[in-house]
Amino acid sequence: MKSTATTKRQRRMARQPSSNANGTLDAGGSDSASPAIREPSETKKPNKTDFALALLKREGGATLDELVEATGWLLHSARAALTALRKKGHAIERTKLDGLSRYAIVGSVSQ
Repeated sequence: MKSTATTKRQRRMARQPSSNANGTLDAGGSDSASPAIREPSETKKPNKTDFALALLKREGGATLDELVEATGWLLHSARAALTALRKKGHAIERTKLDGLSRYAIVGSVSQ
């Protein structure tokens, strides 16, 4: 019986940089002239959190119903967004007016 020794090729992870013909590391793109890390664009498309921030920064703030209507989120998602904004450092104040809770940003982000 003939013994055939085969060597296994080492597996490469999807995001692991590969080396090109020059022996330098390639960032994973086929075009080595393109930058490995792209700079964020200067004009950022507003997202739903930006709309929620705009509502909260206006005079009188916003109710949860207004946040849900403006963003299309469910009620629990709007509450979670308020919590996330608090964690990012926004001072959100809750006031009750005629039985409705209104939320407003009273300070800026602390860094």
